[in-house]
Amino acid sequence: MEEYYWDTQLKYLKRTRDLYYNDDYLDFLVKSVWKISKPVHMIDFGCGFGYLGLKLLPLLPKGSKYTGIDKGQQLIHKAKEYFSKLPYETEFFVEDTHEIELESKYDIAVCHAFLLHISEPKKMLQRMVNAIANDGKIICFEPHWISGMSSYKLEGYKQSQIVPLGILQKLFEESTGIDGNVGAKIPNYLAELGVKNIECRVSDKVNFLHPDQQKQEKQKLFDSLKAEGIGGEPRKKDQFIESLIKRGVTLKEAQEQFEAELLFSQVFNLDSSLIYAPSMKITFGEINN
Repeated sequence: MEEYYWDTQLKYLKRTRDLYYNDDYLDFLVKSVWKISKPVHMIDFGCGFGYLGLKLLPLLPKGSKYTGIDKGQQLIHKAKEYFSKLPYETEFFVEDTHEIELESKYDIAVCHAFLLHISEPKKMLQRMVNAIANDGKIICFEPHWISGMSSYKLEGYKQSQIVPLGILQKLFEESTGIDGNVGAKIPNYLAELGVKNIECRVSDKVNFLHPDQQKQEKQKLFDSLKAEGIGGEPRKKDQFIESLIKRGVTLKEAQEQFEAELLFSQVFNLDSSLIYAPSMKITFGEINN
């Protein structure tokens, strides 16, 4: 049996999640935006190791429950291990989210960096909506890559030298099985599905790496950024250029992108001064059947 890819990526998932959100902003969303004042039962599609549960359950009213679904056996095993030490009511299923049959009983359906990996995200959103009881909520934390790519500043270099936005915008708009811009599309998808009172927020997290940071804190942030692929060394030049040309860019654009990524990988180090804001989109709405 072929190993499920995300079961091999626990280290990456754990190392990079803290790049996306400030806890006080999530607390603000729970209390002041979503106004969740009584216990809720939350279901997480593609839950991984239970990241959203770990972040949101401490902020939700006492007595709230968390259900996680993921195809990864190792991820679910790790989620159970984490939550076994915590005072929350939880349940986890190793299931394919495309196939599992769910009752319409949950107060909130959530997902995090999940729909970008789904070939037909609108159909998955319909499955999420179907799992929600009347007057419940759907909340999607999903990326808009081109926003994130426009939010770099590496001291000593122009952004256009390390992150050429023109070619990246073109590449991100072409579907390759992963839609990193899906975060900006979800509001329209939800409207088409009949979801009401749709709003979209942007995470306020800005990561700042600088030489004068405390050593341990600096190393942790640098490792997280590198794990996310920031300043990563591009593959062999010929293979890199060939792959981009197959995706519809010109030879000149492909060469310029390679040179930009190569430069970024060469100059980005532990003592760099870098500002990076992922600009994660947080879209939510209400189910009124």
